[in-house]
Amino acid sequence: MNRSDSEESRSVALYWDFENLHAGLAEVKFGEGFYGRSDSRFKPQEPLIDIQAVVELAASFGPVAINRAYCNWQFFGRYRDALLQGGVELIQLFSPGASAKNGADIKLCLDATEDMSRFDHIGTIIIVGGDSDFMPVAQKIKAAGRTLVGIGTRKNTNRHWAKSCHEFRYYENLVEEVDESPAAVEGEAQNSVQPPPAPVDPAADILKRAVRLLSETKGEAWVNKGATWHMIKRLDPTFDTKDHGHASFVEMVKALDAVVEMRKGESDHQLRLR
Repeated sequence: MNRSDSEESRSVALYWDFENLHAGLAEVKFGEGFYGRSDSRFKPQEPLIDIQAVVELAASFGPVAINRAYCNWQFFGRYRDALLQGGVELIQLFSPGASAKNGADIKLCLDATEDMSRFDHIGTIIIVGGDSDFMPVAQKIKAAGRTLVGIGTRKNTNRHWAKSCHEFRYYENLVEEVDESPAAVEGEAQNSVQPPPAPVDPAADILKRAVRLLSETKGEAWVNKGATWHMIKRLDPTFDTKDHGHASFVEMVKALDAVVEMRKGESDHQLRLR
């Protein structure tokens, strides 16, 4: 989805129906109907969501002004570090009755509508969840002239909700797939003596992530160097090129020519992943 510079300068509001996404991933991992059982649901939950992947996607649309997740957090304490790292504001919702439904979708829709009316700088609203209950708020968001992006799992996302968004991303496409097939496990066992992995260069890693996110969002391989630096600072506000042995961002890009290639653009140099 292509966006103008003026759109890119506007803020992003990210709202998570957190349990909805977690439940979808649990059903995929442990089998259909797993999360609906009380002995599975009402206990500390194993972390399944890659929070960083979703937050990084949100950052590719602009600076994230609101990052709010709705859930009954008493069973999700194992997500603590990842949620803190992602800068997520937690909204506690207790289940009011025996149905165990916490009403996250209703509270989320009300908050999104209110925030949109209060804050003119919000240009993009991202809703993480697959319920058809989000369709009415989708109409409100589009009528207000804001961009609506949805995120959900392939199996649990209502197709009508997905089509009501300006853009919809399947969660599975945001995360890197890990090969855990029996053949892969057996191969690891047969080759138990492995050379140590090469150390990760943090500067190279964040540069690759920034260029990839911008490229995917714009639908173009080449992205502006200035936009890449702004994206890096969104991904990690503490990032300083000097901490990684580079006097400036320009020098860092030149030193990492094995990661990205650079060319002259109309108003700025452009970068592309090699």
